[in-house]
Amino acid sequence: PTQQLSGEPGGSSLVDEPLKIQISGLPPSQLVSLQASLTDEKGVLFCSRALYWSDEAGEVDLEWAAATGGDYRGVQPMGLFQCLKPEKLFYRLLKRDVMQSPFRVRLDLFDSYYVFSSPSDQPAASQTVERWYVAPGVQQVQIRGSRVHGALFLPPGERIPISSRGLCPWPRHSSLPVVVLLHWPSYFAYEDLPSCLDEVDLECFEEAANIVLGHPKVLSIALAMATFLSQITATVCINGTSAIHGSALRYRDLHISPIPYKLECVRLTPLGPLSFFSVIGDTRAEANQGSIIPVEKTQGQILFIVGESDQNYNSKAYAEEVMERMRRHGRKNCTLLSYPGAGHLIEPPGSPFCPCSWSPFFVLPLMWGGEAQPHAAAQEHSWREIQNFLWHHLCPTGKKLHSGIKGLKIQVQP
Repeated sequence: PTQQLSGEPGGSSLVDEPLKIQISGLPPSQLVSLQASLTDEKGVLFCSRALYWSDEAGEVDLEWAAATGGDYRGVQPMGLFQCLKPEKLFYRLLKRDVMQSPFRVRLDLFDSYYVFSSPSDQPAASQTVERWYVAPGVQQVQIRGSRVHGALFLPPGERIPISSRGLCPWPRHSSLPVVVLLHWPSYFAYEDLPSCLDEVDLECFEEAANIVLGHPKVLSIALAMATFLSQITATVCINGTSAIHGSALRYRDLHISPIPYKLECVRLTPLGPLSFFSVIGDTRAEANQGSIIPVEKTQGQILFIVGESDQNYNSKAYAEEVMERMRRHGRKNCTLLSYPGAGHLIEPPGSPFCPCSWSPFFVLPLMWGGEAQPHAAAQEHSWREIQNFLWHHLCPTGKKLHSGIKGLKIQVQP
């Protein structure tokens, strides 16, 4: 029989949509190798591989079949995507042009003679799928103020809420019920803006908020600086800190001095990347209490997403400090989701696990931490929780999504 490899939905899909990968037409109990590969916009090749046994019907369905080896083991329906690794060390998969082109992922099937294929080996079957970062109908609108540059991503609809996300090459807004304002780092190191950051002036964020609020399709907002900007109704904080570090914070007459970085504590890991974990100053020290963000002033809702194996920030400790501060002030408008085994870079589901990568601000790559399997599970669960959170607080009549992940260990603090 003809060997067939299929991925559903075929053709095009959003990056956060699960893909059902199935193989048919194999002899019973045959060992096969599955490979996923893509080339990013800088020409870097990313690949992953896994080994599977066909069942009595000569089929392999990644929904229930367990990988026996390769880049992962066990039942992981999206394992080929989550385990994509760069050909060049310390490269991170980033989508730069989200509007004009998708990532094109090639799926290849090899028989048991090619347990790990070489470029000259011919696959028994192949399929290419397109993974888009924006949903159909989304419009991109450039914005430009005196101190803030960026873009709005407008989903279809008459009047809709907005969210904020950094001006980064991997926006997470493909299926969020919001307009997305990309602003980081659009107040420095971008086009004609200052090349370095000596001080964070929240008035530039306020300027961005006012620009967006003036758009006829915008109803309400959720910006990152929930404590000081009154327009905010909902905030998602992923592996953040509870204090001001490195650069001072200014907002009108308010000035918060930063906790200095302890650069003498930076650590070189055995593989070469830098560990920044110990460089961040102690937020519990008495001398640093003036740098703590008074989060109890926040009027909107806050959702903290934390990876317990974050090697960049002590994110769990920072989030727990915020939760305790809120309790002391009688505030109940925040929730903490804490994921054992997850690292710093918690991204949409299906995003490749990236424990370390280059940073534009350092001469050596940085450690982000995490373990592949629990990190992937955390990405899937947290993405659904983020969507539910925003639907609930920005679109109360909207839909609710379910994680569908069995056996995921997660700590929830209301």
